[in-house]
Amino acid sequence: MRELRIACAAVADRARFVAIERAAIPAYAGELELDAALSAPAAEPHLEHGTRAQLTAFWLTLDAINFGSGWFPTLRKRAGRSGYFTVAMGIRERFSTLGPWSAGELAEIDAGEVAETLGQDPDHELMGLFALSLRDLGRHVLRDYGGRFEAVVESAGGSAVALAELLAHWNCFADTSTYDEFSIPFHKRAQIVAADLAQDGVARFDDLDALTLFADNLVPHVLRLDGILTFEPGLVGRIDRGALIEHQSPEEIEIRACAVHAVELIVAHRPGSCAARVDRVLWNRGQLPRYKASPRHRSRSTAY
Repeated sequence: MRELRIACAAVADRARFVAIERAAIPAYAGELELDAALSAPAAEPHLEHGTRAQLTAFWLTLDAINFGSGWFPTLRKRAGRSGYFTVAMGIRERFSTLGPWSAGELAEIDAGEVAETLGQDPDHELMGLFALSLRDLGRHVLRDYGGRFEAVVESAGGSAVALAELLAHWNCFADTSTYDEFSIPFHKRAQIVAADLAQDGVARFDDLDALTLFADNLVPHVLRLDGILTFEPGLVGRIDRGALIEHQSPEEIEIRACAVHAVELIVAHRPGSCAARVDRVLWNRGQLPRYKASPRHRSRSTAY
Protein backbone atom coordinates (compact mmCIF):
# COMPACT_ATOMS: atom_id res chain seq x y z
CA MET A 1 0.00 0.00 0.00
CA ARG A 2 3.04 2.27 0.05
CA GLU A 3 2.56 3.19 -3.61
CA LEU A 4 -1.03 4.22 -2.93
CA ARG A 5 -0.07 6.37 0.05
CA ILE A 6 2.68 8.14 -1.89
CA ALA A 7 0.43 8.76 -4.89
CA CYS A 8 -2.44 10.11 -2.77
CA ALA A 9 -0.10 12.47 -0.93
CA ALA A 10 1.17 13.75 -4.27
CA VAL A 11 -2.35 14.27 -5.59
CA ALA A 12 -3.31 16.13 -2.40
CA ASP A 13 -0.34 18.47 -2.83
CA ARG A 14 -1.33 19.49 -6.37
CA ALA A 15 -5.12 19.08 -6.27
CA ARG A 16 -7.19 21.82 -7.92
CA PHE A 17 -10.71 20.82 -6.88
CA VAL A 18 -10.24 19.41 -3.37
CA ALA A 19 -8.22 20.64 -0.39
CA ILE A 20 -7.41 19.12 2.98
CA GLU A 21 -7.93 21.47 5.92
CA ARG A 22 -4.75 20.35 7.65
CA ALA A 23 -5.10 22.70 10.61
CA ALA A 24 -8.34 20.96 11.57
CA ILE A 25 -6.81 17.48 11.59
CA PRO A 26 -5.35 17.30 15.15
CA ALA A 27 -8.58 18.22 16.94
CA TYR A 28 -10.67 16.06 14.65
CA ALA A 29 -8.40 13.06 15.17
CA GLY A 30 -8.57 13.47 18.92
CA GLU A 31 -12.38 13.60 18.96
CA LEU A 32 -13.09 10.51 16.85
CA GLU A 33 -14.70 7.71 18.87
CA LEU A 34 -12.58 4.92 17.48
CA ASP A 35 -13.79 2.30 19.94
CA ALA A 36 -17.03 2.26 17.95
CA ALA A 37 -15.09 0.56 15.15
CA LEU A 38 -14.25 -2.48 17.25
CA SER A 39 -17.71 -4.02 16.97
CA ALA A 40 -18.48 -6.55 14.25
CA PRO A 41 -20.27 -5.47 11.06
CA ALA A 42 -24.00 -4.86 11.51
CA ALA A 43 -25.45 -8.35 11.70
CA GLU A 44 -28.81 -7.89 10.02
CA PRO A 45 -27.65 -7.29 6.43
CA HIS A 46 -24.77 -9.77 6.65
CA LEU A 47 -24.52 -13.53 7.05
CA GLU A 48 -24.40 -14.27 10.78
CA HIS A 49 -23.88 -18.03 10.92
CA GLY A 50 -22.11 -20.59 8.80
CA THR A 51 -18.92 -22.50 8.37
CA ARG A 52 -15.67 -20.68 7.71
CA ALA A 53 -15.98 -21.69 4.05
CA GLN A 54 -19.51 -20.29 3.82
CA LEU A 55 -18.65 -17.01 5.54
CA THR A 56 -15.57 -16.56 3.38
CA ALA A 57 -17.67 -17.17 0.28
CA PHE A 58 -20.22 -14.64 1.53
CA TRP A 59 -17.69 -11.83 1.95
CA LEU A 60 -15.89 -12.51 -1.32
CA THR A 61 -19.21 -12.66 -3.16
CA LEU A 62 -20.63 -9.53 -1.57
CA ASP A 63 -17.46 -7.48 -1.96
CA ALA A 64 -17.13 -8.54 -5.60
CA ILE A 65 -20.31 -6.53 -6.20
CA ASN A 66 -19.76 -3.90 -3.52
CA PHE A 67 -19.97 -1.12 -6.08
CA GLY A 68 -22.54 0.82 -8.05
CA SER A 69 -23.14 3.85 -5.81
CA GLY A 70 -23.59 5.95 -8.93
CA TRP A 71 -26.59 3.80 -9.84
CA PHE A 72 -28.01 3.40 -6.33
CA PRO A 73 -30.60 6.19 -6.71
CA THR A 74 -32.12 4.15 -9.57
CA LEU A 75 -32.40 0.85 -7.63
CA ARG A 76 -35.52 -0.46 -5.92
CA LYS A 77 -34.36 -0.12 -2.34
CA ARG A 78 -35.72 -1.97 0.63
CA ALA A 79 -37.71 0.17 3.02
CA GLY A 80 -35.37 2.42 4.96
CA ARG A 81 -32.28 0.84 3.40
CA SER A 82 -29.45 2.26 1.33
CA GLY A 83 -28.29 0.78 -1.94
CA TYR A 84 -25.47 -1.10 -0.23
CA PHE A 85 -27.72 -2.62 2.43
CA THR A 86 -30.30 -3.55 -0.21
CA VAL A 87 -27.63 -5.51 -2.09
CA ALA A 88 -26.10 -7.01 1.06
CA MET A 89 -29.46 -8.22 2.35
CA GLY A 90 -30.26 -9.85 -0.98
CA ILE A 91 -26.98 -11.78 -0.91
CA ARG A 92 -27.47 -12.73 2.74
CA GLU A 93 -30.97 -14.09 2.07
CA ARG A 94 -29.67 -16.15 -0.85
CA PHE A 95 -26.95 -17.66 1.37
CA SER A 96 -29.39 -18.27 4.24
CA THR A 97 -32.03 -20.02 2.15
CA LEU A 98 -30.14 -21.75 -0.67
CA GLY A 99 -26.57 -21.67 0.57
CA PRO A 100 -23.61 -20.04 -1.18
CA TRP A 101 -23.25 -20.11 -4.92
CA SER A 102 -20.46 -22.52 -5.80
CA ALA A 103 -17.54 -21.15 -7.77
CA GLY A 104 -18.88 -23.04 -10.78
CA GLU A 105 -22.33 -21.48 -10.41
CA LEU A 106 -20.85 -18.00 -10.12
CA ALA A 107 -18.76 -18.62 -13.24
CA GLU A 108 -22.01 -19.03 -15.21
CA ILE A 109 -24.31 -16.56 -13.44
CA ASP A 110 -26.29 -14.08 -15.53
CA ALA A 111 -27.95 -10.73 -14.94
CA GLY A 112 -31.38 -12.33 -14.56
CA GLU A 113 -30.33 -14.47 -11.62
CA VAL A 114 -28.55 -11.55 -9.97
CA ALA A 115 -31.60 -9.34 -10.42
CA GLU A 116 -33.91 -11.99 -8.98
CA THR A 117 -31.63 -12.36 -5.96
CA LEU A 118 -31.53 -8.62 -5.35
CA GLY A 119 -35.14 -7.81 -6.27
CA GLN A 120 -34.18 -5.63 -9.24
CA ASP A 121 -35.01 -5.23 -12.91
CA PRO A 122 -32.89 -7.70 -14.95
CA ASP A 123 -32.40 -5.02 -17.62
CA HIS A 124 -30.84 -2.61 -15.15
CA GLU A 125 -27.27 -1.85 -16.24
CA LEU A 126 -25.89 -2.59 -12.80
CA MET A 127 -27.23 -6.15 -12.83
CA GLY A 128 -25.14 -6.91 -15.92
CA LEU A 129 -22.05 -5.42 -14.27
CA PHE A 130 -22.69 -7.42 -11.10
CA ALA A 131 -23.01 -10.63 -13.12
CA LEU A 132 -19.79 -9.89 -15.00
CA SER A 133 -17.92 -9.37 -11.73
CA LEU A 134 -19.35 -12.51 -10.13
CA ARG A 135 -18.44 -14.60 -13.16
CA ASP A 136 -14.85 -13.39 -12.92
CA LEU A 137 -14.78 -14.22 -9.21
CA GLY A 138 -16.17 -17.68 -9.82
CA ARG A 139 -13.73 -18.44 -12.61
CA HIS A 140 -10.71 -17.42 -10.53
CA VAL A 141 -11.80 -19.46 -7.52
CA LEU A 142 -12.67 -22.46 -9.69
CA ARG A 143 -9.53 -22.40 -11.85
CA ASP A 144 -6.89 -21.30 -9.35
CA TYR A 145 -8.22 -22.56 -5.99
CA GLY A 146 -10.14 -25.73 -6.78
CA GLY A 147 -13.44 -24.01 -6.10
CA ARG A 148 -12.50 -23.30 -2.45
CA PHE A 149 -13.16 -19.71 -1.44
CA GLU A 150 -11.25 -20.14 1.80
CA ALA A 151 -8.17 -21.21 -0.19
CA VAL A 152 -8.03 -17.69 -1.64
CA VAL A 153 -7.63 -16.27 1.86
CA GLU A 154 -5.24 -19.00 2.94
CA SER A 155 -2.96 -18.17 0.02
CA ALA A 156 -2.33 -14.72 1.52
CA GLY A 157 -0.43 -16.26 4.44
CA GLY A 158 -2.04 -14.12 7.13
CA SER A 159 -1.37 -10.83 5.32
CA ALA A 160 -4.21 -8.42 4.57
CA VAL A 161 -1.99 -6.57 2.11
CA ALA A 162 -1.09 -9.77 0.28
CA LEU A 163 -4.77 -10.66 -0.03
CA ALA A 164 -5.68 -7.20 -1.30
CA GLU A 165 -2.86 -7.21 -3.83
CA LEU A 166 -3.87 -10.67 -5.03
CA LEU A 167 -7.50 -9.69 -5.54
CA ALA A 168 -6.58 -6.36 -7.12
CA HIS A 169 -5.22 -8.24 -10.15
CA TRP A 170 -8.62 -9.82 -10.81
CA ASN A 171 -11.02 -7.89 -13.04
CA CYS A 172 -13.75 -8.21 -10.43
CA PHE A 173 -11.72 -6.16 -7.94
CA ALA A 174 -9.69 -3.91 -10.28
CA ASP A 175 -9.50 -0.25 -9.19
CA THR A 176 -6.59 1.84 -10.43
CA SER A 177 -6.71 5.46 -11.62
CA THR A 178 -4.20 7.70 -13.40
CA TYR A 179 -3.64 11.32 -12.40
CA ASP A 180 -0.95 13.26 -14.24
CA GLU A 181 2.06 10.92 -14.10
CA PHE A 182 0.78 9.00 -11.05
CA SER A 183 -0.80 5.57 -11.09
CA ILE A 184 -3.12 5.35 -8.08
CA PRO A 185 -3.97 1.78 -7.02
CA PHE A 186 -6.96 2.58 -4.81
CA HIS A 187 -7.97 -1.09 -4.56
CA LYS A 188 -10.97 -0.11 -2.47
CA ARG A 189 -12.90 -3.36 -2.64
CA ALA A 190 -9.84 -5.61 -2.64
CA GLN A 191 -8.77 -4.04 0.64
CA ILE A 192 -12.22 -4.16 2.19
CA VAL A 193 -12.40 -7.94 1.70
CA ALA A 194 -9.57 -8.35 4.19
CA ALA A 195 -11.11 -5.87 6.61
CA ASP A 196 -14.53 -7.53 6.43
CA LEU A 197 -13.11 -11.02 6.94
CA ALA A 198 -11.08 -9.85 9.93
CA GLN A 199 -13.87 -7.78 11.45
CA ASP A 200 -16.26 -10.74 11.21
CA GLY A 201 -13.70 -13.07 12.82
CA VAL A 202 -13.46 -15.26 9.73
CA ALA A 203 -9.74 -14.63 9.15
CA ARG A 204 -6.80 -13.27 11.08
CA PHE A 205 -4.28 -10.89 9.56
CA ASP A 206 -1.13 -9.50 11.13
CA ASP A 207 -0.99 -6.31 9.09
CA LEU A 208 -4.47 -4.76 9.04
CA ASP A 209 -2.91 -1.46 10.05
CA ALA A 210 -1.15 -1.40 6.67
CA LEU A 211 -4.45 -0.98 4.81
CA THR A 212 -5.59 2.48 3.75
CA LEU A 213 -8.96 4.17 3.70
CA PHE A 214 -11.38 2.29 1.44
CA ALA A 215 -11.92 5.16 -0.97
CA ASP A 216 -15.58 5.45 -1.92
CA ASN A 217 -18.04 8.34 -2.12
CA LEU A 218 -19.38 8.27 1.44
CA VAL A 219 -16.29 8.80 3.61
CA PRO A 220 -15.10 11.80 1.52
CA HIS A 221 -18.63 13.20 1.93
CA VAL A 222 -18.41 12.82 5.71
CA LEU A 223 -14.98 14.45 5.75
CA ARG A 224 -16.31 17.36 3.68
CA LEU A 225 -19.31 17.96 5.93
CA ASP A 226 -17.04 17.66 8.98
CA GLY A 227 -14.77 20.39 7.62
CA ILE A 228 -11.74 18.22 6.86
CA LEU A 229 -12.09 18.38 3.07
CA THR A 230 -13.05 21.47 1.10
CA PHE A 231 -14.38 21.14 -2.45
CA GLU A 232 -14.17 23.83 -5.13
CA PRO A 233 -17.56 25.65 -5.22
CA GLY A 234 -18.34 24.60 -8.77
CA LEU A 235 -17.79 20.95 -7.84
CA VAL A 236 -20.06 21.34 -4.81
CA GLY A 237 -22.73 22.81 -7.07
CA ARG A 238 -22.54 19.88 -9.45
CA ILE A 239 -22.79 17.41 -6.58
CA ASP A 240 -25.74 19.27 -5.06
CA ARG A 241 -27.54 19.18 -8.42
CA GLY A 242 -27.05 15.44 -8.63
CA ALA A 243 -24.80 15.64 -11.68
CA LEU A 244 -22.63 12.58 -12.18
CA ILE A 245 -18.91 13.15 -11.61
CA GLU A 246 -17.10 11.17 -14.29
CA HIS A 247 -15.06 8.26 -13.02
CA GLN A 248 -11.33 8.81 -13.63
CA SER A 249 -11.85 12.57 -13.99
CA PRO A 250 -9.45 14.82 -12.05
CA GLU A 251 -12.26 15.86 -9.71
CA GLU A 252 -13.24 12.30 -8.86
CA ILE A 253 -9.66 11.15 -8.36
CA GLU A 254 -8.91 14.13 -6.13
CA ILE A 255 -11.95 13.41 -3.97
CA ARG A 256 -10.81 9.85 -3.39
CA ALA A 257 -7.08 10.55 -3.08
CA CYS A 258 -7.48 13.51 -0.72
CA ALA A 259 -9.75 11.41 1.48
CA VAL A 260 -7.12 8.67 1.62
CA HIS A 261 -4.40 11.16 2.54
CA ALA A 262 -6.59 12.99 5.06
CA VAL A 263 -7.16 9.72 6.90
CA GLU A 264 -3.41 9.07 6.88
CA LEU A 265 -2.97 12.47 8.57
CA ILE A 266 -5.70 11.61 11.08
CA VAL A 267 -3.96 8.32 11.91
CA ALA A 268 -0.66 10.15 12.37
CA HIS A 269 -2.32 12.33 15.01
CA ARG A 270 -4.03 9.42 16.76
CA PRO A 271 -1.52 6.92 18.18
CA GLY A 272 -2.77 3.35 18.14
CA SER A 273 -5.29 3.96 15.36
CA CYS A 274 -5.24 2.71 11.78
CA ALA A 275 -6.91 3.71 8.54
CA ALA A 276 -9.28 0.74 8.47
CA ARG A 277 -10.63 1.64 11.90
CA VAL A 278 -11.03 5.31 11.03
CA ASP A 279 -12.78 4.28 7.81
CA ARG A 280 -15.34 2.20 9.70
CA VAL A 281 -16.09 5.03 12.14
CA LEU A 282 -16.56 7.55 9.34
CA TRP A 283 -18.60 5.15 7.18
CA ASN A 284 -20.93 4.45 10.09
CA ARG A 285 -21.17 8.19 10.77
CA GLY A 286 -22.28 8.61 7.18
CA GLN A 287 -25.46 6.63 7.94
CA LEU A 288 -26.69 9.43 10.22
CA PRO A 289 -29.48 11.74 8.98
CA ARG A 290 -27.24 14.81 8.82
CA TYR A 291 -24.99 13.20 6.23
CA LYS A 292 -27.77 11.52 4.30
CA ALA A 293 -29.62 14.83 3.99
CA SER A 294 -26.86 16.30 1.83
CA PRO A 295 -25.96 14.89 -1.61
CA ARG A 296 -22.64 13.11 -2.00
CA HIS A 297 -20.77 12.76 -5.27
CA ARG A 298 -21.97 10.02 -7.62
CA SER A 299 -19.79 8.31 -10.20
CA ARG A 300 -20.82 5.31 -12.25
CA SER A 301 -18.01 2.81 -12.01
CA THR A 302 -17.18 -0.63 -10.64
CA ALA A 303 -14.73 0.87 -8.14
CA TYR A 304 -17.26 1.77 -5.42
